[in-house]
Amino acid sequence: MTGLTPLSRATQVLSKLPSLSGLDARTLDALARAAVPQHYEAGQVIYLEGEPATAVFVLESGWVKATRMSPDGREQALSILKPMDIFGDIGVFSGSPYPGTVVALEAVDVWTIDGGALRDLVARYPQLASAVIRHLARRVLYFIELVEDLSLRSVEARLANTLLRNAQTVEGKLIVPRRQWTTFDEMATRLGTVRDVLSRSLHTLEDERLLKIERHQIVLLDPEGLAQRGNPS
Repeated sequence: MTGLTPLSRATQVLSKLPSLSGLDARTLDALARAAVPQHYEAGQVIYLEGEPATAVFVLESGWVKATRMSPDGREQALSILKPMDIFGDIGVFSGSPYPGTVVALEAVDVWTIDGGALRDLVARYPQLASAVIRHLARRVLYFIELVEDLSLRSVEARLANTLLRNAQTVEGKLIVPRRQWTTFDEMATRLGTVRDVLSRSLHTLEDERLLKIERHQIVLLDPEGLAQRGNPS
């Protein structure tokens, strides 16, 4: 997007959001005019759990994680967010503080939209209101599935499902890329467990020839077998 004005760049980014598909040009332009670009380096905190929810964020590039801290001090991942994801919206539309902490896992570019300005736009543009409702409904379903995962599935089952959801086909192999920040500690946080338990689960699945752990990727050797391991029964 080199050479584009900030408004043109914002319009291009927002037009690619699945949650905003179908917006007419007038609504999209109004939303783009409210968007402000920001950059964060790896490890920077974008906002903290409990802070006033003042803005919604659209992730243009890079990955971030949203977490909550348990009473005993353990970090639980709410979600790992990738480009074209939206975050900060739950706090803004519920009128409550941010429900979790969001940290950049690598260098990221985001577009911020002031919460008050966004609520005004939603009131003025019915198409945007419908898009926001659909997006928030999907978020509710995601958290229902997260609760189901944590309460009904073992670590091995959660691991199998996560690997299958994030797999991609490269040169005829089904793989899950391991980004620079994809350490065992990060993976354990994402699955709601600890490093030692995750490591045992990974090596159990590897011993059963369901997957192969490599330095920069995890190769899924038996997707059907992994799918069976992901069944809560």
